[in-house]
Amino acid sequence: MRRRHPFLDHPGPLPFAHRGGAAEGRENTFAAFERAVELGYTYLETDAHATSDGVLLAFHDHTLDRVTDRRGRIAELPYRTVREARIGGVDEIPLMEDLLGSWPEARFNIDVKESAAIAPLARAIGRTAAHDRICLTSFSEERLARARAAIGREVCSSLGPRGVATLRAAATTSGYGRLLARLARAGVPCAQVPVGFRGLRITTPALIRTAHALGMQIHVWTVNDTGVMERLLDLGVDGLMTDNISGLRDVLEARGQWYPGRLAV
Repeated sequence: MRRRHPFLDHPGPLPFAHRGGAAEGRENTFAAFERAVELGYTYLETDAHATSDGVLLAFHDHTLDRVTDRRGRIAELPYRTVREARIGGVDEIPLMEDLLGSWPEARFNIDVKESAAIAPLARAIGRTAAHDRICLTSFSEERLARARAAIGREVCSSLGPRGVATLRAAATTSGYGRLLARLARAGVPCAQVPVGFRGLRITTPALIRTAHALGMQIHVWTVNDTGVMERLLDLGVDGLMTDNISGLRDVLEARGQWYPGRLAV
């Protein structure tokens, strides 16, 4: 078992407010994250994009079109234009550094969406001294590696897609000992996976056992049904990401596994 990263230091299953709790308000807004913190969430999930002039935003989509009153690809727009967009016609898109600075006790799971976000993210983490309270994730192995290198200090990160595929293969077939040894040497402390993908069940007892044997946590996204939450917790997953932040809090409270943050109301 490898050393636990400070990001993962929590007495029970990690509850993540996905995009601040998208089911209960406008996603990735300051108001959504504030509500999650007030409910007792320490773990907040968000996404990193940068404007054409290098301003780092907490925003999921590549374009403004779906959730704001403006249109256009963020990476191609200057911040002076993007700052006029309103999520749901109401909320400004928050700056990542403002989120990191507003709740210095919160921990942020950050999905690095584009390579242009890497350098501004490294600067934001450095300025807020947030190294021990972030976890990096991405659907790109290359972006993950480049982000870790740019930050320049050890930070928590999850497995990339190839690592997850290796973990799943090792959990279902034999002959993956050498690849698993490589995963163990990499020192990645968690894997973040869906319940299933394209008809395949991903989060299985075998996957969880294999990860735990490597000293690796399993966090599952994005789980909004409370019955599914119960089943996954019974299987032994180490964290759940949800838009339904009230529902997950209720489930964990009933199980005696809810540990609210200091700013809970």
